[in-house]
Amino acid sequence: MSNKKAKAARLSVFSNAFLIVMNLAVGLISGSVSIISEAIHTFIDFLAAIMAYFSVKIADTPPDDQHPYGHGKYENISGVVEALLIFVASGWIIYHAVDRLNSEHIIDHSGLTLGFLVMVVSALVDLFVSRHLYRVAKETDSVALKADALHLSVHVYTSFGIGISLAVIYFTGWHFLDPIAAIVVAAFILKEAFEILVEAFKPLIDNSLPPEELQIIIDTISKYQSNNMKYHMLRTRKAGSNRELDFHLEVPGNMSVKESHNLCDKIEEDLKGNLPNLEVTIHVEPIDK
Repeated sequence: MSNKKAKAARLSVFSNAFLIVMNLAVGLISGSVSIISEAIHTFIDFLAAIMAYFSVKIADTPPDDQHPYGHGKYENISGVVEALLIFVASGWIIYHAVDRLNSEHIIDHSGLTLGFLVMVVSALVDLFVSRHLYRVAKETDSVALKADALHLSVHVYTSFGIGISLAVIYFTGWHFLDPIAAIVVAAFILKEAFEILVEAFKPLIDNSLPPEELQIIIDTISKYQSNNMKYHMLRTRKAGSNRELDFHLEVPGNMSVKESHNLCDKIEEDLKGNLPNLEVTIHVEPIDK
């Protein structure tokens, strides 16, 4: 496994573990349902970070007899499971927040002050870790790390939002803002879960590469086209960070095997230079004209 990906995944695991303990302790002490909801959100992210760590570890192992195309889709499976976990967490948060709206629970000033400080610390920690994960995910094209980074980036907004709501409660006494803030957190989580689910699930059903990457492929192959050479049956898919491409290349019937092989090597090298982690299979068809 890429050492950079492993370190990024481990950092996410440790930071989430720290924030779970801190948020849950303060949430229970203060009785704030919004802080407890954020602790639950962080716990889900902790599970997601563990899955991300093991998924990138497995995804980077070489192909074997049972998995000749590699193990890249383990990252996508991890992303789908993460999204489903987030849906469950958001449902739990909304249920308890609505229940708290119907109660008359009041948070004392010391709890509000402590809660505000903890939310600010949480937001700053998540901001640092999410930026690092996004950077590594972009460099390694890891869907698992990208999903993990997306979790944490949402935490930045929700933590600051909860912190602001606690500050408003401190000065106004509007304690109904606490469960409302929790519901807003849940709404952010639901949006986050949907985005992760869509991105992670598409490769599991062999969805084609995105339009911008397809255009790069078409432009690259088109450079080698002429009246006697064309292509068809172009297919693409992605598994984790691995891209796969195959197509049929029509060549003149009098072209030798060696010449057609050298041509395919040039096209393949050019394609791999334009798109990372690309595996290319070219089927040559002789055309007599």
